[in-house]
Amino acid sequence: MSTAASPATVDTCLRVGTGFTQGDRNWIAEQFATLDARLAAFDTDATELEVSVKDREAKGQKVTLECWIAGRPKIVTTSTEEDLHAALHDVRDDLRRKLNDAKTRQEPRNNRHLREGRPEIEDPELIPAEGLPAAEQN
Repeated sequence: MSTAASPATVDTCLRVGTGFTQGDRNWIAEQFATLDARLAAFDTDATELEVSVKDREAKGQKVTLECWIAGRPKIVTTSTEEDLHAALHDVRDDLRRKLNDAKTRQEPRNNRHLREGRPEIEDPELIPAEGLPAAEQN
C-alpha cells in the first residue's frame, strides 16, 4: 500500500458521536494515536472515524468505533468493557487488527491470485479439463 498524498491521522479524521462531547475528543484522539501509522496509508479526505458510547459509565455500556475508507467496506468495532478507558483501547486494537487483515488480503505477496495472476498454460494435456474454463475445454 502506498503512502497517501495527504495521510490520514486520528486527529484529522475523528468525530465524536453519541455519549461523548467535543471536550472528550482530544482525550480520545490521544488514546487512538497509535492508529496513525495504519491510517497514514489512506488519504485524509477519504477516511473517517466515529466513536460513540451507549449508556456511558453504566453497567451495560457499549463503545463503538466505525471507520469509513473510500472504496472499502465500513469497519465497525465494539466493546462492552465496563471501564471506558479499557473499552476505548479495546475498539482501537480491534480496528488496528481489522485494518491489518484488510491490508493483508489486498497485498499481492499475501494473496496468491493477486501475486501470480492467472498462470499461462504451456501444455493443456497436463491440466484436467474440469480445471479449465468452458472456452478452453476441447
